[in-house]
Amino acid sequence: MKVFCGRANPTTGSVEWLEEDEHYDYHQEIARSSYADMLHDKDRNIKYYQGIRTAVSRVKNRGQKAIVLDIGTGTGLLSMMAVTAGADFCYAIEVFKPMADAAVKIVKKNGFSDKIKVINKHSTEVTVGPDGDMPCRANILVTELFDTELIGEGALPSYEHAHRHLVQENCEAVPHRATVYAQLVESRRMWSWNKLFPVRVQTSLGEQVIIPPSELERCPGAPSVYDIQLNQVSPTDFTVLSDVLPMFSVDFSKQVSSSAAFYSRQFEPLASGQAQVVLSWWDIEMDPEGKIKCTMAPFWAHSDPKGLQWRDHWMQCVYFLPQEEPIVQGTTHCLVAHHDDYCVWYSLQKTSPEENGRVHQMRPVCDCQAHLLWNRPRFGEINDQDRTDQYAQALRTVLTPDSICLCVSDGSLLSMLAYYLGAEQVFTIESSAASHKLMKKIFKANHLENKINIIEKRPELLTTADLEGKKVSLLLGEPFFTTSLLPWHNLYFWYVRTAVDQHLKPGAVVMPQAASLHAMVVEFRDLWRIRSPCGDCEGFDVHIMDDMIKVSMALSNSSFPHGPSPGLGGRGVCRELFSFGQKSHVLPVLGPVLQPLI
Repeated sequence: MKVFCGRANPTTGSVEWLEEDEHYDYHQEIARSSYADMLHDKDRNIKYYQGIRTAVSRVKNRGQKAIVLDIGTGTGLLSMMAVTAGADFCYAIEVFKPMADAAVKIVKKNGFSDKIKVINKHSTEVTVGPDGDMPCRANILVTELFDTELIGEGALPSYEHAHRHLVQENCEAVPHRATVYAQLVESRRMWSWNKLFPVRVQTSLGEQVIIPPSELERCPGAPSVYDIQLNQVSPTDFTVLSDVLPMFSVDFSKQVSSSAAFYSRQFEPLASGQAQVVLSWWDIEMDPEGKIKCTMAPFWAHSDPKGLQWRDHWMQCVYFLPQEEPIVQGTTHCLVAHHDDYCVWYSLQKTSPEENGRVHQMRPVCDCQAHLLWNRPRFGEINDQDRTDQYAQALRTVLTPDSICLCVSDGSLLSMLAYYLGAEQVFTIESSAASHKLMKKIFKANHLENKINIIEKRPELLTTADLEGKKVSLLLGEPFFTTSLLPWHNLYFWYVRTAVDQHLKPGAVVMPQAASLHAMVVEFRDLWRIRSPCGDCEGFDVHIMDDMIKVSMALSNSSFPHGPSPGLGGRGVCRELFSFGQKSHVLPVLGPVLQPLI
């Protein structure tokens, strides 16, 4: 059976409906998964194996059979480890059917079919009893339900249900415990990923400052965590304001609650500054004694910085406080970690919430539109004053007092630069309601609501009336478009340039005038693992998973009828140049040109 899938076409910016195989979503999920990256994580695998061995031994030493429940089994690796360690039987739960089917095959290939039962259900649907999926409750709980935020994949509700319905009281759990850590820092660079700073423009009349609307300044920001490899962030990019604080722990061997909660930690600042950002990570202890530990700590908080395990499936987190707050060395503050079923967020308070009677705060939600329109890197771009200065310098070379400008980027400040630098009239196209609403706020805050005309429609629908009967002498864009998933999708600007050609004056200037795509064949020390076949993992054959991913990638990755561009097929640095200066219906050619880069 065929299904229709809607998606944004990055070339035209429009939503298109394409006919796909009924298993299209499955293949997309598998092709973009991090299964192989997790299996290449040697530190993770070894620690889990050690933890499982000790858990099975403790149960056996009590004279009991070792019955294992493995939630989120994936390839079945942890279940196979458990059987090898002496477990009597394993129930391996996997809700994703293609992965469950692969686990059945992998378990069979490795000779464990008589000791492992793969159950293709969500763990909350598993039944226990004579006619159930499991005849009795398990006494060992093995899971790998964690993401960068620890709880973002629903670990807490899954554990809560498992303890109520699937495992024995005070069962052995691998991992046994998790602890979340936080460190408060001041970082103008990271803060620029969350707030709009004043933007300065040098004009012939002096300096103009683009100020953010009050709604943006008050907005607590996006509620989602920002995953990041903190080991790749320069220590000069932030000032440490607190020690590393253990915020809260979860004991997985006991009943777990998924109810909303908060945890506060008092601290004395290490330095005075602006509290802006919380850096966070977690570790898991595989055994009750805490001797077998797997940590996500960055190098400055790691017990063995030289022995860091690189991993991309688990990283560190950056959280932004709702507002920056000044703190002074020698005073006492409370950092508060809040969480619900799936998210963690932080606040800074003068006293403990328990002392002043405050209750758990609701998760912050963006109400200014900016965090819905701009992602964190986009905030960073707009706040990059050097970048703004270069755009202003380029605009000065082409603007004249009679310039009629049309800006075609989403949520861009270029239209404001053009106005401040002396254009006669400026129009900006904002295709989405969100970007239109946001730009109206920014224009109003800077008293430009009657100076710059916002056109809320798609570029190909632009009419002469929208431009008040005028012809455009300068077409400009950054370019940045919210429909762009990959950098080269911003070549949508090329499509726009063609779509509005009838509205351009003869000899009109198009800026940028050209774009080039660069590719380089490199060797990564670590990153290659996210797509590398695993083959053998801790002595278990998982080739079946490798083959499954290979098939899904072949079905999911774009293919183009014209074949690859010969100019991009070799090693070394490759470059293709695209000119925006001429009207051109060249978009079908972009497929083969870009294919080797995707």
